Amino acid sequence: MTTIESGHGQPVHEQFVEGFGTFRVIPVDPARDAALLHAWVSEDRARFWGMRETTVEDVREIYAHLDSLTTHHAFMVHRDGEPVALFQTYEPEADRVSECYEVEPGDLGVHLLIAPTAAPERGFSTALVTVLKTYALTGRTRLVAEPDAANEKAVGLLARNGFEAGPEVVLPEIVLPEVHLEEKRARLLFLTR
Repeated sequence: MTTIESGHGQPVHEQFVEGFGTFRVIPVDPARDAALLHAWVSEDRARFWGMRETTVEDVREIYAHLDSLTTHHAFMVHRDGEPVALFQTYEPEADRVSECYEVEPGDLGVHLLIAPTAAPERGFSTALVTVLKTYALTGRTRLVAEPDAANEKAVGLLARNGFEAGPEVVLPEIVLPEVHLEEKRARLLFLTR
């Protein structure tokens, strides 16, 4: 297991998981990754991600904006060289979730979108979440996730992997020149080191 500082293209974290291979967490490059991310987020299965109606250019712009922030980060997760997930982290005090719970020092917010697959693999999601927890908890004490309250699969996956359910909340709508997020009913989940 290795965690390093990185620029685009270089992993910030690398971890071997017996039976599943080597996972690498690599910063999103908006120009390089926009088409692939668009393919993932535009599918019906990703409806809770809230980007189904975007174009490839919209996705590139969204992730270029995210890349310009110091409080929010996006990563492609690769397994043995193949992209398998989009992972995002953020400082909760710089996000709308801070209006819904009392942020504590050491908190880090997380979002996860697992890539579509034609052949689901037993235990893969747990292996992936284990790697991401290891990376995200480096230097942190608690992770907070806020999937859509209706997204039973995401809530269940996090609960099976040690996250404790918190309250159901309403994340307020955000309307800024560079960002528009619809109001969202979410389930808070927490994982303490």
